[in-house]
Amino acid sequence: MTNKVVTVTLNPALDLTGNLERLNVGAVSLVESSALMPAGKGVNVAKVLSDLGADVTVTGFLGQDNAELFNDYFHQLGVNDAFVRVVGATRINVKLVEASGRVNDINFPGMYVNAEALAAFETRLFELASDHDYFVIAGSLPPGVEPELCAQWIDRLGQLGKKVLFDSSRAALKEGLEAKPWLIKPNEDELAEFVGRPLASVEECQEAALELLGLGITNIVVSMGAEGVMWMQEDGEWLRAKPPTMQVVSTVGAGDTFVAGMCWADMQAMEKHEALRLATALSAMAVTQVGVGITDHTTLERLQAHTAISRVEPI
Repeated sequence: MTNKVVTVTLNPALDLTGNLERLNVGAVSLVESSALMPAGKGVNVAKVLSDLGADVTVTGFLGQDNAELFNDYFHQLGVNDAFVRVVGATRINVKLVEASGRVNDINFPGMYVNAEALAAFETRLFELASDHDYFVIAGSLPPGVEPELCAQWIDRLGQLGKKVLFDSSRAALKEGLEAKPWLIKPNEDELAEFVGRPLASVEECQEAALELLGLGITNIVVSMGAEGVMWMQEDGEWLRAKPPTMQVVSTVGAGDTFVAGMCWADMQAMEKHEALRLATALSAMAVTQVGVGITDHTTLERLQAHTAISRVEPI
């Protein structure tokens, strides 16, 4: 077992989250409460892994003009900061959370990363590979980081025997899949986009995931919202998890929380059913709160006890 893990956030953000009764498109909307927090998928994963007890190192690119909030946050979490600072300011994304639970994301593209910063990051990444076996690469790519380059990093880490958990979308996901990461977690829409056809049933999701398995990916987790998740492994076994019905406050960070749970479970050599149960319960708890993190271990244990795990028959 190991507690050491690296989370990679190539395009972090400061999330400006506003809570309001309802978004009035084209008119004034009044925000009832707000918060500005360091975020990005890999940063969110780092928070949950740290709460679980992992020894976390965070890396990626940060704008030097507004790095202070990130510096303070990483110190608060007790994680090791290996981010490369670049010229400019880290982007600010806006998330408007309605009382119904609907989230309206306004995501900006991020800072440009030049060749010098890319070289510095690549050096740092493979220095970390000398004494870390788990890498979570999550989120979008900033301008200057091409999908093919990200795929090269995944491929090289895999060749070094590292377990890479990869969670991205669009062109980055498409290229990254070709590099055979150890685990991916597409949702139904991302899976449909990759295979080029709509997926209207569990069976169609299975068929699409089988195509990905044929690429040589060891673990494929398909998230289906309130219907839970399906996990297919290279040995052909399918498991499905369905959490209890939750009162949704915000879905922001729920997927990142799930990835953190799967990573931690494998680091601790958990049995498959318990690994999926933990990750699903963590994700279910995440939708009941604003922001990521484990706020109540008693609630987490209760959710684990009420998360149903079943075997899905192969097709």
